[in-house]
Amino acid sequence: MGTSMVKHCFNAGYTDLTVFSRTESKAQPILALGSSVQWAATPKLVAEKSDVVICMVGFPSDVRQVILDGESGILSGLKPGSVLIDMTTSEPSLAIEIAQAASERGVYSLDIPVSGGDIGARNATLTMMIGGEESALEAVRPLLNCMGKSINHMGGPGCGQHTKMANQIIICTNMIGVCEGLLYAYKAGLNVEKVLQAVGGGAAASFSLNSYGPRILKRDMNPGFYVEHFVKDLQIALDESRKLGLVLPGLNTAKMMYEMLIQHGGSKLGTQALIQVLEKINNTEMPKIIQE
Repeated sequence: MGTSMVKHCFNAGYTDLTVFSRTESKAQPILALGSSVQWAATPKLVAEKSDVVICMVGFPSDVRQVILDGESGILSGLKPGSVLIDMTTSEPSLAIEIAQAASERGVYSLDIPVSGGDIGARNATLTMMIGGEESALEAVRPLLNCMGKSINHMGGPGCGQHTKMANQIIICTNMIGVCEGLLYAYKAGLNVEKVLQAVGGGAAASFSLNSYGPRILKRDMNPGFYVEHFVKDLQIALDESRKLGLVLPGLNTAKMMYEMLIQHGGSKLGTQALIQVLEKINNTEMPKIIQE
């Protein structure tokens, strides 16, 4: 996702870029864009050369290390008036902690988790859920417009992350429905590709159905979003739900099923690989229905 997002910014005229990745080889497609794109050895060095820093990593522990580490973290290198954007799906409480630490340094902080996966990143159609000061959002809105089509200010620090939790709760149960419906159609002897076309234009239509349904029928389990990262999100959502005094059976069920997928070696697959859990439960396997 990050490569596509950076390329959109570059193509929109934000060519003076400094990049860092914990795996340097992953940054090569960005560094190849031109001499105005520079490599930095640490997140802190990125910050020292930037007015706006965008971070997107995997887990809350990664966020803490990349942003808050006093020796090499982003926050230690930002000058007053800069804007720090964390696009990782992470803990609302951590977003608040970062915002407080940033404020002490005269830095603005926005938590901006995104939805849309690899497709949204490639097409610059990501949905952004934003927590933080509205003035900081307006300052970076032109940059965000390069990467997304829906930019939503949800409130103060942490509110972007809370909104993303609601998003993940909705998606996880939707993906169960997508997989169960397609498996049902197959076992009923229907033309599953035609079923997908028919229901994809009706009340059952959803991003998950129309984007990941075809991948399932192609037996394409490559990740638009890693299962292990999705389980991380669902655990955060469960933790936050408990704090709110909520019992969410659908969320619990989805997390359990995705954990089963990880137990069978699926941590690096895409979320559509949930079909494999249902196939194991039912002792059946759909063939490759859509041919490349």
